Amino acid sequence: MSTDHWINGKRAGSSRRFADLSPIDGSHLADVAAGGAAEVDAAVAAARAAFPAWAELGPQGRLPILQRFAKGIEARGKELAAVETADNGSLLLGNSHRVVPRAALNISYFAEFAATKLQGQTIDSPEVVNHVRFDPAGVAALITPWNAPMMLTTWKIGPALAAGNTVVAKPPEWAPLTCSLLGDIAHEAGVPAGVLNVVQGIGEEAGAALVAHRDVDRISFTGSTDTARLIGEAAARSITPLAAELGGKSPFIVCADADLDAAAQTIAGQYMNAGQVCLAGTRVVAHRDIAEELLTKVRAACAHMVVGDPRDAKTRVGPLITAEHFARVQGFVERAKDAGARVLFGGARDKAGALYFEPTLFDGVKPDAEISQREVFGPVLTWQTFGSDDEAVAFANNTRYGLAGVLFSRSEKRAMAIAERVVAGTLWVNCFFIRDLAAPFGGSRDSGLGREGGHWSFDFYCDVKNISVRKGSFA
Repeated sequence: MSTDHWINGKRAGSSRRFADLSPIDGSHLADVAAGGAAEVDAAVAAARAAFPAWAELGPQGRLPILQRFAKGIEARGKELAAVETADNGSLLLGNSHRVVPRAALNISYFAEFAATKLQGQTIDSPEVVNHVRFDPAGVAALITPWNAPMMLTTWKIGPALAAGNTVVAKPPEWAPLTCSLLGDIAHEAGVPAGVLNVVQGIGEEAGAALVAHRDVDRISFTGSTDTARLIGEAAARSITPLAAELGGKSPFIVCADADLDAAAQTIAGQYMNAGQVCLAGTRVVAHRDIAEELLTKVRAACAHMVVGDPRDAKTRVGPLITAEHFARVQGFVERAKDAGARVLFGGARDKAGALYFEPTLFDGVKPDAEISQREVFGPVLTWQTFGSDDEAVAFANNTRYGLAGVLFSRSEKRAMAIAERVVAGTLWVNCFFIRDLAAPFGGSRDSGLGREGGHWSFDFYCDVKNISVRKGSFA
């Protein structure tokens, strides 16, 4: 596959390149084009030139093209899954059976939504009739993270293109390859030149140039809270609307009346993707009456979380993304130990390889400790207990984050009472990681700005216009 940029319907190189290494074994995958201001300017100009014709097609005209795009993703599913696994170390099994089908659905769902449901509305007033329209906004800049590049890039591309916008996507430098392939697949599906552009490069160069570009009309970013602050400053200078889905430090609440077997299995599942999941319920808090029994079940469930090569069907926990990130996770663990936290299991490099870390669980953690407050983004959970529902809610809300949460209880009344008080964009009850495309998704507090999914995506990617017509004013 080419590792050049995809600009205006063709590949474009750069004088500089950067190395892309596989976290599985450190092997060299590719030297990828490193873009900067010049490449961003070219991509934005191509997107701007392509915008009028793409917008003019309307949702019905865009629908068959985007449906072919989705089918193209499905047709190359085996290849995309293998590339994603090699590039970011995520499980091949998950990429094949969950991620690729979801990536295709991200395109087809929003295309069909725009064609069938984005009809606007008419609001009748005493003096006027208000005709509400959803008009394409223009050029959308989309920046996605390395932990789920294909899933999250298509999650943004789908509604952006379906709304009639044109796109410049900036893939993550630590895992850029599947995003690059999307350019080829879109082209084969008949997406016109300039409608979808991909500029690869380092965040501080290509990403910074893109979010600061004066001819960008929307910015959608998924990544760290610290990076979002920098993007927010750039967006503010040009008054460019920004949607941001950011980090999390989500609670996992297990009530005394919970199904403990299901809760334990779901806790073990928080180690998926080596804990490199912003949504993960990393702060486990169990009711004191069942804490000991639950911990026994959690140990048993986690014993089956095999660490190893993500291409092996038996593996459940793969590698961390880079040596730099491994050192960051290890630093959190060592500082927690030094602060007096007790390791219940894990806590060190796994024998599987240089970037593999053992699933880790800490006890004896103070609520204000670093390991309780900051996002580790690795296979590290903390364990605490509570006595009352009020304590559980206070624990859940005791961070600056508000992305997600998990709650297990057999009582609907208790579950809903707790869920309504937890500050989070999504709270799963007796389940985890189920994301319906029609439902809103996003974070509160330091976990984000805005919501995506269903009509919320179009609220962002469209200019919502009201045409207010005075009654009886036409001949």
